[in-house]
Amino acid sequence: MGRYRGRLAALMASVVVLAGAVASAPMGSAAPAAEGLDAGFVATHTGPQQYPNVFIEWDVPITMSDGTVLKANVYHPAGADGQPIAEPTPTIVNMTPYTKLVSNIADSALAVPGLSDLLMPVLQNLDFSPFGFSSLSDMMKALPGGAARTFGVDRNLIRGGYTQVVVDVRGTGFSQGTWQVFGEREQLDGVEVVDWAAKQSWSDGKIGMSGISYSGINQLHTAQRQPEALKAIFPVVPGSDLIRDVAAPGGALGVGFIPAWLLAVDGAKLLPDMVSILAGKFDWVWLADRVRDPFTFFNVLIAALTTPTVEQIPPEMSAILDDNSALRTAWVGQPEKVRVPAFLYGGWHDIFTYSTPRIYNALDVPAEQKKLIMGNVYHVTVSSGLGQPGAPAPLEALQRAWFDKWLKGIDNGIDRYDPVTLWQQGSDQWTTDVAFPRPGMQYRRMYLDPASSGTAPGARHDGSLVTAPGAAQRLSVDPSLSTICSRDAAQGTAGLIPLPDVCAKDARISEGAALTFTTAPVDKPTRISGAIAAHLNTVLDTTDGYWTVTVNDVAPDGRSTVWSQGQLMASLRAIDEAKSTRSPNGDYTDPYPILTLDTRQPTVPGEPTAIEIGIRATDGVLLPGHRLRVDVFAGNFPSAIPLRPLLNESGLRTQHLELDPSRPSWINVPMDVDPGW
Repeated sequence: MGRYRGRLAALMASVVVLAGAVASAPMGSAAPAAEGLDAGFVATHTGPQQYPNVFIEWDVPITMSDGTVLKANVYHPAGADGQPIAEPTPTIVNMTPYTKLVSNIADSALAVPGLSDLLMPVLQNLDFSPFGFSSLSDMMKALPGGAARTFGVDRNLIRGGYTQVVVDVRGTGFSQGTWQVFGEREQLDGVEVVDWAAKQSWSDGKIGMSGISYSGINQLHTAQRQPEALKAIFPVVPGSDLIRDVAAPGGALGVGFIPAWLLAVDGAKLLPDMVSILAGKFDWVWLADRVRDPFTFFNVLIAALTTPTVEQIPPEMSAILDDNSALRTAWVGQPEKVRVPAFLYGGWHDIFTYSTPRIYNALDVPAEQKKLIMGNVYHVTVSSGLGQPGAPAPLEALQRAWFDKWLKGIDNGIDRYDPVTLWQQGSDQWTTDVAFPRPGMQYRRMYLDPASSGTAPGARHDGSLVTAPGAAQRLSVDPSLSTICSRDAAQGTAGLIPLPDVCAKDARISEGAALTFTTAPVDKPTRISGAIAAHLNTVLDTTDGYWTVTVNDVAPDGRSTVWSQGQLMASLRAIDEAKSTRSPNGDYTDPYPILTLDTRQPTVPGEPTAIEIGIRATDGVLLPGHRLRVDVFAGNFPSAIPLRPLLNESGLRTQHLELDPSRPSWINVPMDVDPGW
């Protein structure tokens, strides 16, 4: 009889979990509402195309208004004879710092007859999760999800009646000039390239822009300047506030990504154009520009890692720490000025998670002209999982549908696509809704309490997360290398290092260096959607310190899964009120730190200091029996480390959280129901 009771209990538990998952997705999953549309987009993009071939013009010079010559490869639709068609077509511009040579190599590999048809199903079905490395599977699935063709060249798009122009950003690839890293002159180049493309005989004057990451960011930079010919953009994992996204999250240096990225771009830009050398047409201006500036921004990186004191910070580094400098001004986008249809794709664990939903909400276009997809991906696993049952179509098919609608006027239904499509953490399914954050969220204050929750025996401290202030106690935490084994490490390094699932999908190892605070289990599905804010009452033994906070879903078996995180240097705690948001009770929901030397406030050793930490917007559901947890760390290496002068001031000393009912610490969480705590 006991055996049958056990089976019945297991069955009832399954029903509860299933009911929770269904209840957590009020708008349904991406299927079936969008399934018919997605299938149509895929059929259009993968089926027979209007033209059989592609004709390539290599290294086409485009002269900017300051005389600098950019180089572009122009891909034309071609007839059976291999020659470009005479009819003008809409044109898609992709501006890349990774050299169009890389795009061409990827395109050439995918263009090998039969290779793509053979390779994509294999990559789609590779599964390393039984070996504890599902991150490797996600990397492999990025190609069939559409990353390769949206990164550079899409031959089916071209054969479908588009001209594609891939341009080396100034100072990179084979283009002349000095790499500006999103500077004012580079942003003007985007407008001038769009205008140039619109005036060519092979263009019908309607221009779209495409590309991933850097190329997604410069789409937004170009669109906010509103060139007349630009009609639509398709930014994939774009950023808009580059300091807070990746360069200096919370005021620390993003060492997990920035050094490797700079090395990749600076190294690639030194590769010479061998074809021009062999043809006796070598660009000597290109060579002079590279000699003049071989390693852009490495002087700033070195200064950030070696300057011992704040007083000795050199001018080139000061520009990054000055909110009013030309560099910082250029690095903060203005998506509210975009006036063209924009389809955005981002990821909950991408390096640009902070910006992507903010861009979507800032876009000033009709609802049918903007769409947002947020997947369960890191930066290098972009598009992983797309095209699978229940998921949105691959990026290349969505991009084609977007341009068909807004550049060709084809009524394919993409404007009726759900406004937001979100991978819902916790239920692990694709869901749709009318907005992000989802409607119906109410912010609730949850207090950090020193009393044990009994759920985190391996943590530096196992505390509770409760609805009223608890007892007074000082808790201490030290900087630690155990954060190398964490989802934050994977996110901060853009997913380039495939960490094992025991690190990336379970925080219990890294929590050995954390103060944890965990709720009681929820008694009903509880959705969390939007930005989260942490208010911490801290004490330091020095004039600075670095705090990191994660928000986790704790399963009944103890597994702790990070949903989102935020961080802040204590001395850079000054808040820009005009750019911050608060809930009705006055608590911050999305504090905006200024992150400048002018507003720096060194802490007074031993004196309690309140800091406000913004935690990147997220979306998930706590299923019945699950708990919400907050982890507090004294750092988040290897994602970021304090700038050397601030690191020296911190001394990597022990940091303290002063839990005091008269000055409590809390998080402000957007929830849709009373979770029963």
